[in-house]
Amino acid sequence: MKNSEQFNSLVEQLRKLPGVGRRSAERIARALIIKKNTLLRDLVASLTAADKELCCCNICGALTLVKQNPCRICNDTERDNSLLCVVEDPGDVDLLEDAGGYKGKYHVLMGRISPVRGQGIAGLRLKSLIQRINEGNVKEVVLALGSDVEGDATAQLLREALSDQLIKITRPAMGLPAGSGITYCDAWTLAKAINARQEL
Repeated sequence: MKNSEQFNSLVEQLRKLPGVGRRSAERIARALIIKKNTLLRDLVASLTAADKELCCCNICGALTLVKQNPCRICNDTERDNSLLCVVEDPGDVDLLEDAGGYKGKYHVLMGRISPVRGQGIAGLRLKSLIQRINEGNVKEVVLALGSDVEGDATAQLLREALSDQLIKITRPAMGLPAGSGITYCDAWTLAKAINARQEL
């Protein structure tokens, strides 16, 4: 089976998913083929629906329904427009929302600087961040990025890029373990960290 062009193509597509290496991709591909009548067809239907009905918000970058774009957070008039929380990934928005306590708006960078992976500033949504700050009444930007080397490098780059703006720049404080991102925090720790943020 490994020599099949179709199988290898499926494996290569699965390897593009985060956290999926070659061996995992091969196991997943075999499972999909073995359970073609249930798992594979259900997955294809779900992927087709996601392609048609889900997208990233055209303002903040969080995941939303195509028919609800901009997202519910960007449309919420009760949220604090002067407070903008910058995160790496759309999933981080969900984590912060689940933690509660944060009542501002969001901006998803869609990544972070990673010289090892060849990810530089070009792939980040930095221009739209600066545009939002210039067009809105943003007074504080919270950099809720990972506390590892890549997260720190991204935060430093953002601090420099925003240095000419008349805004307060903060990062979440205590509670976030060094060397990891907010993805691995429980809701209580994350809420405590975001509420105890410190100015940079």
